[in-house]
Amino acid sequence: MSDSILIIDFGSQVTQLIARRLREAGVFTEILPCTTDPEKIKNVSPNGIILSGGPDSVAVANTPRAPQIVFELKVPVLGICYGQQTMCAQLGGRVVPGASREFGRASLNITANSSLFDGFWRVGGQYAVWMSHGDHVDKLPDGFSVVATSSGAPFAAVADESRHYYGVQFHPEVVHTQNGADLLARFALSICGCAGTWSMATYRSRAIEVIRAQVKDARVICGLSGGVDSSVAAVLIHQAIGDQLTCVFVDHGLLRKGEAQEVVSLFGSHYNIPLIHRDASNLFLEQLAGISDPEEKRKIIGASFIKVFDEEAAKIDGARFLAQGTLYPDVIESVSAAGGSAVTIKSHHNVGGLPDGMVLKLVEPLRELFKDEVRALGRELGLPESLVGRHPFPGPGLAIRIPGDITVEKLSILRAADAVYLDEIRKAGLYDEIWQAFAVLLPVKSVGVMGDTRSYEYVCALRAVTSSDGMTADSFAFSHEFLSRTATRIVNEVHGVNRVVYDVTSKPPGTIEWE
Repeated sequence: MSDSILIIDFGSQVTQLIARRLREAGVFTEILPCTTDPEKIKNVSPNGIILSGGPDSVAVANTPRAPQIVFELKVPVLGICYGQQTMCAQLGGRVVPGASREFGRASLNITANSSLFDGFWRVGGQYAVWMSHGDHVDKLPDGFSVVATSSGAPFAAVADESRHYYGVQFHPEVVHTQNGADLLARFALSICGCAGTWSMATYRSRAIEVIRAQVKDARVICGLSGGVDSSVAAVLIHQAIGDQLTCVFVDHGLLRKGEAQEVVSLFGSHYNIPLIHRDASNLFLEQLAGISDPEEKRKIIGASFIKVFDEEAAKIDGARFLAQGTLYPDVIESVSAAGGSAVTIKSHHNVGGLPDGMVLKLVEPLRELFKDEVRALGRELGLPESLVGRHPFPGPGLAIRIPGDITVEKLSILRAADAVYLDEIRKAGLYDEIWQAFAVLLPVKSVGVMGDTRSYEYVCALRAVTSSDGMTADSFAFSHEFLSRTATRIVNEVHGVNRVVYDVTSKPPGTIEWE
């Protein structure tokens, strides 16, 4: 595609953040694995190429290398971390293991001018960057020069200005790097000459074309949960293929208060999308009876979900595709769990492919997007803000917010407590400031005195976090007055709870889920 940047992926968990930063700058990006056929890379015809980071060592034989076509296309190339190292090694330089690993914040010293830094970094300046490496370049290829150093990387940034080849040992795509987004935008817009006119409107148009080309005249069923992801996917696919889409809403009995009714009303009535409402709550609860392990719960829910979908798909003539609201963080988790290859199935998203027994093929139009980008696409599609701005909700629902075994009583208690919590957040005008907030019913009971009697009831934990992309998070700083008011309401209004605690744990970089 013309006016685009191609990212060659070496398996870094933050590769998609490169694409995210470029999209923020209005540049279309495509990510292809480093094993991609050279002819396919050539056919993309990008304005420039970025080589991502990765977990391997260039200093070790038989680790991934950039396809040689990258250096034959005569377009600008930017290597990041592992990408810098393999570029230098392949062009005649040398990479060696470092005496120590450099991980986390580091100080970058700008030692020479480079067109990659124009406008935001000056010679002699020191800037905060994020490092994650053990190896480093210690001999440069012909034509390259050092333009920045750090204490652990003598060639922290290098450049061959005549060929427009650049390499940085740090990660400009993460928010911890000062002016990192500016560096990527500078590469794409000024050095590669991209116009910067890509938008979510263009993504929508392209996604519709891709869906139509993939599906053709077949029918598609969409697993509709009523959350942001599946809802945006359903409306996008419906705009692409109309009544070839049938949404299947599986009520597994693990939803929040009132959500089943909302889903049926919004999609069955408002959008007039063909909708099958399957109440399978008894099936799921029977399968989950006595199960405490959270991963076993996920697998049971995933297997039961697939079983129900197979049953519904069999009733729809010509149904050959299953649509899902899979996002890129889901893909990252599956890649991590599989040891570097996205071939495993996430138990409630089927990321990376369906089991052999499932007859449907996947349609995943949101697979390249982060949550905030899905929200932007939802607004582009005209979905109501009350839905687009809804907090993320895990596929297994309340099952993983009840540690221990699942019972109807516990679900009832948790739904009521969660509803009170979210109601107080909305009343305080805090809902849109928070990425995700929910209640957890802990597997312990507390003795308390309520009025003139003793009670022996559950402890409820509250959690709320802030995040920009769902990859890292910090606990939200509620006031004491808010927490006191909310706890009082829960204890007074929810029979079965007599104590409330607030969780202030943060989610560091590199972890995936926050549920």
